[in-house]
Amino acid sequence: MKEIILVKFGEMALKGLNKHSFERTLMQQLKQRLSSLGAFIFASAQSTIYIIPQEEHIPLETAVERLTKVFGIASICRACVCEKSLDDITAKAVDYLRDTLDTAATFKVEAKRADKSFPLKSPEICRELGGELCEAFPHLRVDVHDPEVTVMADIRDTHAYVYADKLHGAGGLPLGTSGKAMLLLSGGIDSPVAGYMMAKRGISVSAIHFVSPPYTSERARLKVEQLCEKMTEYCGNMHFYCVPFTEIQEQLKRRCPEEYFTILMRRLMMCIAQEIAKREGAAALITGESVGQVASQTLQAMVCTDAVCHMPVFRPCIGLDKTEIIATARKIDTFDISIQPYEDCCTVFTPRHPKIRPRLAEIEAAQEKGDFAELVQRAVAGTECKEICMPY
Repeated sequence: MKEIILVKFGEMALKGLNKHSFERTLMQQLKQRLSSLGAFIFASAQSTIYIIPQEEHIPLETAVERLTKVFGIASICRACVCEKSLDDITAKAVDYLRDTLDTAATFKVEAKRADKSFPLKSPEICRELGGELCEAFPHLRVDVHDPEVTVMADIRDTHAYVYADKLHGAGGLPLGTSGKAMLLLSGGIDSPVAGYMMAKRGISVSAIHFVSPPYTSERARLKVEQLCEKMTEYCGNMHFYCVPFTEIQEQLKRRCPEEYFTILMRRLMMCIAQEIAKREGAAALITGESVGQVASQTLQAMVCTDAVCHMPVFRPCIGLDKTEIIATARKIDTFDISIQPYEDCCTVFTPRHPKIRPRLAEIEAAQEKGDFAELVQRAVAGTECKEICMPY
């Protein structure tokens, strides 16, 4: 019995004349994700990509699991290929769905008839196939409102396809179709979630991390690389930039008021991130900030931070509370890495009483007094870059 994978488009199906460029990008990414599993044929028609395995040993469970992390997909299912006759559809449906229906109590049948030349209409297909399944599995009862299993018969141009409940895809838009951005990646919970959320909108994400040896350890840097590796399952291969930040933080400690330390540090991080983003060809910065979560994330503090920025700053977590952010971190499997007890440079020299409503003029005066321009350029020059690749 021949089995294939059907991938249904998400919102990219609504892109009009630009749809084909989105589709090409998605197709390339699907091929990349599945290349290590074996040979496949990829075909596209009617907002669906048909992924046809060419070798018997290919693990379709693994293929489907990988595809659930590809942005641009609304749903995924494994389907049985049938001839376009009711007899073949019903016979193969009974055999193909046996394991699923043996353990179910209720079901319903839905049908789509993309090929209008098929002799039966959708309600007739549902009635005939449902009757055959009830006869083959007498313990089943029909429940059209809340079934345990929904059986789908999909009549297309060349074949018919039968499958049970489909999986939700990752949604969003294919990576790279919305440009590039630079993620300020700490070792915390929020920033990996922010990167994931912007990647879902089609943005290709690179990451920048600030280290302050000897105040931060090598383990802290390796933890952030682990986060990058985990993010690649959704975000694809990523450039990871590591910025030496010790000199700047020591200068902040010596020459600036303690209450301004965190805001000034954030401003200098933005300055450095912008310089590296320009080299990367990125058009925006991404942070994991959420309004009011900490002292540097009040509206007044964000105004002071953004004043040094010459490109947009995306904050996709801005309106989420910590519980919502943690739920997404668990979903993308970064939470357990983020809570490892290795501090990042943002916790070095943390002021006892940070300014929560800073004034921009005061912050700018303190930064000018600190004379950071040369230190910023040295940090940019000393930045190291490596590519973090997907695990498959």
